[in-house]
Amino acid sequence: MKIPFLSSKSETATDPVCNMSVDTGNPSGGVATHEGEVYYFCGPGCRVAFEKDPVAYISGEKSVEM
Repeated sequence: MKIPFLSSKSETATDPVCNMSVDTGNPSGGVATHEGEVYYFCGPGCRVAFEKDPVAYISGEKSVEM
């Protein structure tokens, strides 16, 4: 029997603010939902920035260089 949280398989997503790779199982910056889509963040600062103007980050109009 496999225990999910001990599984070595992890999935990643791209932080829409800084384009860093984020572990979806344990995102350091948490998650935010916009129009039914879940976004994962590398740190709280990226999540806060996204929540202020999600459309600009999703469209690529805004981004942060890391």
